[in-house]
Amino acid sequence: MQVGVLKEIKRKEYRVAMTPAGVEQMLEHGHTVLVETGAGDGSAFSDEDYIEAGAIISNTPEEIYQKCEMIMKVKEPLSVEYPMIRKDQVLFTYFHFAASLELTRAIIDSGSIAVAYETVERENGSLPLLTPMSEVAGRLAVQQGAKYLEKTFGGSGVLLSGVPGVDPGTVLVIGGGIVGTNAAKIACGFGAKVYLLDNNIERLRYLSDVMPKNCFPLMSSQTTIRRLLKEADLVVGAVLITGAVAPKLISRDMLKLMKKGSVIVDVAIDQGGCVETAKPTTHDDPIYEVDGIIHYCVANMPGAVSYTSTKALTNATLPYALEIADKGYEKAAKENPEIAKGINIIKGKVTYKGVAEAFGLENEPLDSVL
Repeated sequence: MQVGVLKEIKRKEYRVAMTPAGVEQMLEHGHTVLVETGAGDGSAFSDEDYIEAGAIISNTPEEIYQKCEMIMKVKEPLSVEYPMIRKDQVLFTYFHFAASLELTRAIIDSGSIAVAYETVERENGSLPLLTPMSEVAGRLAVQQGAKYLEKTFGGSGVLLSGVPGVDPGTVLVIGGGIVGTNAAKIACGFGAKVYLLDNNIERLRYLSDVMPKNCFPLMSSQTTIRRLLKEADLVVGAVLITGAVAPKLISRDMLKLMKKGSVIVDVAIDQGGCVETAKPTTHDDPIYEVDGIIHYCVANMPGAVSYTSTKALTNATLPYALEIADKGYEKAAKENPEIAKGINIIKGKVTYKGVAEAFGLENEPLDSVL
């Protein structure tokens, strides 16, 4: 199979979908890899590194879309790429369809096969291709939140760690999954007082056992969220419903409960955000203020730490990419239910229920489409 690796064009996105080591493995399996020139620059991989690994360097994305049977990216295709996508072409990347009707329609119209990193799912419900970026985003959320609490950015001037004689800051993390747990770990490491909310009592029992003593796992409810918003200096939105729009757990009215200069980092923004006032931002212009509350809603947070993120992501994606390349998407999906869960759209038919429900589209069972 001819596999294409594109240079990301989303603003300040420095990750790349395959490392030179991944190229070598693809070649060992008999595949050809085309890499767009400069694709790895932001992650410290040069064109020469890819050439040495056996890749063919392409000067244009058009050539890669034209020649390759499978396209690998990190972020979803942007509007300038829609006309390049070919019928029957496999696209393997993060899509987060439920947050964008425009993207969903474009992929439906293209007749391509969309395999979404974020919905590849194991039997135990874990999301192996979302997990590494969730780990990065959760840890980065507190790092960024702590920065924007600084008065120089319009924040309240609170140091999360506090100092002897001065109370530490308070962090509210909504969602006890991978993002939330990693955010809470870093906040605890800073020395903050951390509340970690989830609606699964078994998960809360686990978190109570493993988290540091300055972390307080609590059952999530609107009453609890309202109470803790009054105390919080930093709020991290870490809610995920796989493949579906994130629920809005913080309304605009609830911002009035918060202290002026507090910060919200909505990591769920890829799936529409769990804060009513959240809107996607970029690394160029990451924050905005609503009712005195700083909002950080960058939709590709891990791109800021591209070297770490690229290595973590490609460690997870490569085995699945090899299986799709080796077998073709149909056989791979039939033999591996994890890949089957990753398929969201096939040749104009929406096969992932969460995407169909987000926009009132017809949901075609994957088995019947295959």
